[in-house]
Amino acid sequence: MIRDEQEDDHASIADVTARAFAGAEHSDQTEPAIIDRLRAAKVLTISLVAVEDAVVVGHVAFSPVTIDGTQSKWFGLGPVAVEPHHQSSGIGSALIRRGLERLRSNGAAGCVVLGDPAYYSRFGFERDDALRYEGAPPEYFMQLSLTAQKTPAGRVDYAPAFTG
Repeated sequence: MIRDEQEDDHASIADVTARAFAGAEHSDQTEPAIIDRLRAAKVLTISLVAVEDAVVVGHVAFSPVTIDGTQSKWFGLGPVAVEPHHQSSGIGSALIRRGLERLRSNGAAGCVVLGDPAYYSRFGFERDDALRYEGAPPEYFMQLSLTAQKTPAGRVDYAPAFTG
């Protein structure tokens, strides 16, 4: 079952996220703190959990991004986390798809993600040189337009919660 996070899910979300990113070479292990800071700043726009037998087994977050310092209707996907023993079972994909559906229904223009192109391309994300994210290899930064509008160009910045 996928649903919106509830207040009593916060500790479980942090635990699942910490376990999901433990040992990941691309992680600095701050993902649970990022989610807490997004929530505290009231910019955790979409926060969904996957629940199995009343236990949180996955989580996905979406928050606003700026493009060249301007607020837009664009959002960032992440972090997304699934309990290690539930990974590769479709939970992460289901969370992402539901979140993208919610963004579309809320009138979002697009979404960006920093991650594995082989994974995120299955959702329609693709590299676009018009959008840049400083400090990451460009092939790992992708966008998904959710409207027929032209994709904006410029430097993308995630919410300040991502940097502390």
